[in-house]
Amino acid sequence: MDWNAFYVSIKLATVTVLILLPVAILIARWLAWKRFKGRFLVEAAIALPLVLPPSVLGFYFLVLFNPQAPLGGWIMRVTGQTLVFSFPGLVLASLIYSLPFAVQPVLRALEAIPMQLREAAWCSGLSCWQSFWKIELPLARTGVISALALSFAHTLGEFGVVLMVGGNIPGRTRTLSVAIYDRVQAFDEAGAAAMSALLLVFSFVVVTLVYALERRQ
Repeated sequence: MDWNAFYVSIKLATVTVLILLPVAILIARWLAWKRFKGRFLVEAAIALPLVLPPSVLGFYFLVLFNPQAPLGGWIMRVTGQTLVFSFPGLVLASLIYSLPFAVQPVLRALEAIPMQLREAAWCSGLSCWQSFWKIELPLARTGVISALALSFAHTLGEFGVVLMVGGNIPGRTRTLSVAIYDRVQAFDEAGAAAMSALLLVFSFVVVTLVYALERRQ
């Protein structure tokens, strides 16, 4: 078992979820209550990582994060470091790659809340944000928990985007999925089997939790 890779994977998934979940909740609430022209384009852009191959996303991340590119060059001037083959670059790529797994469960939960409840909260004197914190968010807690679990599990199992953006630097960007690939390439079937079993069990527990919460709701 490559425990350094396991630590990097857990760290990446935790940081990604902590940043992504509040952003996803705000995006989901905006989409749930706003009707505007081009809304389908926004939803399509958010869902794009679901259908694009990870290698394609990884390629575009490399192009954007390259110090010679406008974005990569600006980040290099401001922070003094490049995002390519670095942990911050992995986090930024994971935020975009895991976005639909966080937005969609929350969006579906918020859309299921009757509009009358929101209007009743306003009539009771609650402001827009007060109704969100006291009414909408508690009612959408199942979607929020599902978003948290799916985003964490999805980030934990990333391979293509992680390998292209972060490379394979031990202790910095080598995640558990990349370590499994290394063990297979080295014909270490026992090591690959142990790490694969860990990811398999974890993913099964997460998916089971999500379905159990949805059924309970």
